[in-house]
Amino acid sequence: MARKILLGGTVVCLVVLRLLSIASAQIAYSISEEVNTGTFVGNIAKDLNLNVQELESRGFHIPAVLGRKYFEVNLKTGVLFVSERIDRENFCPAAPQCAVNLEAIVNNPLNLFRIEINVLDINDNAPSFRDRSKQFNISENAFVGDRFQLPRASDPDVGANSVKSYKLSPNAHFSLDVQSGGEQSVSAELVLHKALDREKQPVIQLTLTAVDGGKPPKSGTIQIVINVQDVNDNAPVFGKALYKVRLVENASVGTLVINLSATDLDEGVNSEIMYSLVHQDSDDKTNGVFKIDSSTGVISVQGSVDFEQHNAYEIHAQAKDKGSSPRSAHCKILVEVLDINDNEPEISLTSQVNTVREDAKKETTVALITISDKDSGKNGNTHGKVVGDVPFKLQSSYKNYYSLIVDGPLDRERVDRYNVTIMASDEGTPPLSAARVFTVYVSDVNDNPPRFPNQTGSVDFEQHNAYEIHAQAKDKGLQSFNYEEIKTFEFKVQATDSGVPPLCSNVTVNVFILDENDNSPGILAPYSELGSVNTENIPYSADAGYFVAKIRAVDADSGYNALLSYHISEPKGNNLFRIGTSSGEIRTKRRMSDNDLKTHPLVILVCDNGEPSLSATVSIDVVVVESAGDVKTPFRHAPIKEESFSDLNLYLLIAIVSYVCFYIVPSLVLSS
Repeated sequence: MARKILLGGTVVCLVVLRLLSIASAQIAYSISEEVNTGTFVGNIAKDLNLNVQELESRGFHIPAVLGRKYFEVNLKTGVLFVSERIDRENFCPAAPQCAVNLEAIVNNPLNLFRIEINVLDINDNAPSFRDRSKQFNISENAFVGDRFQLPRASDPDVGANSVKSYKLSPNAHFSLDVQSGGEQSVSAELVLHKALDREKQPVIQLTLTAVDGGKPPKSGTIQIVINVQDVNDNAPVFGKALYKVRLVENASVGTLVINLSATDLDEGVNSEIMYSLVHQDSDDKTNGVFKIDSSTGVISVQGSVDFEQHNAYEIHAQAKDKGSSPRSAHCKILVEVLDINDNEPEISLTSQVNTVREDAKKETTVALITISDKDSGKNGNTHGKVVGDVPFKLQSSYKNYYSLIVDGPLDRERVDRYNVTIMASDEGTPPLSAARVFTVYVSDVNDNPPRFPNQTGSVDFEQHNAYEIHAQAKDKGLQSFNYEEIKTFEFKVQATDSGVPPLCSNVTVNVFILDENDNSPGILAPYSELGSVNTENIPYSADAGYFVAKIRAVDADSGYNALLSYHISEPKGNNLFRIGTSSGEIRTKRRMSDNDLKTHPLVILVCDNGEPSLSATVSIDVVVVESAGDVKTPFRHAPIKEESFSDLNLYLLIAIVSYVCFYIVPSLVLSS
């Protein structure tokens, strides 16, 4: 028969097998593991139909099992109880069923009873992993959907108390796929569902939890560490796309210009950077001037740095990583060269009247002088003066332009030439200076009457001889002719002999005055020659060929002496503006750039074609404004025309041809 008895929370199943032989019987009990000692198992005397009073006298006993006495019988009550706690996992490791087989022996008569005690599992063990953590090395270019086998957890418990599922801590990149293949076959895989990026998260730490089926359930964890392996998916990056530095001219070789630094979010060789300079072309003015350390990014001077040659440099640098497919970045360094006072002032003669009349008034202009200095700032600020006791002085006309003017009375009969020394100095520390000597000739005016050596006298002469009267004067010549006032005149000469009666003959002499180049060009309105600055505005967006201004001038002379040409004399080496040599139109050569100045002072030189050539200058400040709406000049949109002779030059050419036809040809015929 089989019975189920509930005692103290312990379920006991009793099976009594009555065998044909009264010498043996078998009963079965069930107890939970880990119950306390003394826990009731069953009333063995009753279940075996033994007299309790005879148990002791008949020597009832239960032999030890594997040297351990897990159960004992109270001989006075016949109750079987636990005498030593049983750990099912130690007693029956990994066995789905666990039973303790006992033998109960009595004497007089001798009987052997078999007792089976089923040890029931309780959830007294949590799942566990062999290691505390597991590391995976996964490339950041792994594909979504890639799978990675996770370690399994073990649980000594069996059945429902063993591992039933796994859980993964929340994260952005991985999910968990759990497969169940039976009671003891639960496994899990990591599944990549979002692409990895080592630069954003180089290490991902996850917690894998194994949960058993006990009530309440128990769990165990393992740390899953994902090391994201780098690929060269990032280019180096400079701190700035544009750097600006200053460098003193004449800096010695090895002088530090800038220490560039680029970073690469990759790692290993993918983040190791090499630096280099990028030269745009063979004419790059940085060639040979600067060098860069390929490993540190330090740019230093290796050549000559001269402010007067280049006041600024534009360096292009590259940073490239060492990956198998290298990636690179670029930056630009604008180097402003700082000037030092290493150039003396230069004195140049812009225009000079070779001679000055002795009756010239004070402040009459004798020459136009330009004092320039290749340096800049205070080092390029110059001052000029006339040295010595001479009747001349310098008068500033505009910035570094001066006029040499008369400053005292002149007397050709006393001094007919002056050597004028002009001294120029700059404001550098220490200042530098230079000197130049100009010769000024004093021309004569008729300020002395003629004087005959003898007031009276007589002379005998023969016929056909020429009669000459000589007179002396302090002045040179007796009369001068001005082509601009009179171009031709005629007079009659009568020759009479001494015959009787005298015969005479008359001849008419035509005198043609030949023009000399004695007039400088004159600038026409709206521009003035000296003493003021004219301003023209142009927009920053002006294209090449943009019309800036038109200079007009006339010359009182004629012929080639009045044939004018226009030139930009300052600044030297101008690369932004051009002027039509015959039209006087000022236009832009190219578009503006951020490196260009906002104000461009121009000095326009107008020269005639005489021998020697005379000239005049006019100063114009060209101011760059932000928009075309700020431009006020009415000539701004004049169309571009091919440079050709102006109307005035055409008239001059016609005048030259007319002069040859009407004056030179008759003279040649008359003389023949």
